[in-house]
Amino acid sequence: MTNPEKRIRIGDRVTIHNHCVIANATVENEASVGPFAHLRHDAVVSERARVGNFVELKKTVLGAGSKSMHLSYLGDTTIGADVNIGAGTITCNYDGTSKSRTTIEDGAFIGSGTQLIAPVTVGKGAYVGSGTTVREDVPAEALAVSAGKQRNIEQWAADRKKNKKKKDQ
Repeated sequence: MTNPEKRIRIGDRVTIHNHCVIANATVENEASVGPFAHLRHDAVVSERARVGNFVELKKTVLGAGSKSMHLSYLGDTTIGADVNIGAGTITCNYDGTSKSRTTIEDGAFIGSGTQLIAPVTVGKGAYVGSGTTVREDVPAEALAVSAGKQRNIEQWAADRKKNKKKKDQ
C-alpha cells in the first residue's frame, strides 16, 4: 500500500537535479527542479517552470514558464505564467492562527528579498521592487516599493564601541 503523502507525479522531459526532496507534488512536462529544492504537500511545478537551489514550495502552483531559482519559500501561493520570483523571496502565509493565500498573476516580477504578507495579490504584469514588504494588493502593471531612502549614520560603529568600552570600565 502506498502512502498518499509520498505520491509524486513527474511529467515528460523533466530535469530533477541532485539532493531534492519531493513528496505529494507534481512536476509537469519540461520543468526543472533543484538542486536542493523541496516540493511538498500539493506543490505543482507547471510546464517549463523552473525551481532552483534551496527553494521550497508548499501548497503552491508555480505557473507555466515561471521561475524561482534561489533561496525562497513559497507557501499557499498561486503563481501565474511567466512570473519571475527573485532570490530570497518569501510568502508569509501564517499569522499565528490561520494560513492565508498569496496570488501572483501572469507576467509579474518579484524582486529579490521580498516578503509577501498573505492574503495579498500581485496583479498581472506588476513589478515588486527588491526588498519590498507587500502588505496590500499590487494593481496590474504597477510598481510596489516599500523601502525608504538609505540613510548612513557616520561613525555609528566607532561611537558604539567607544560607549561600550566606557560602560565596561
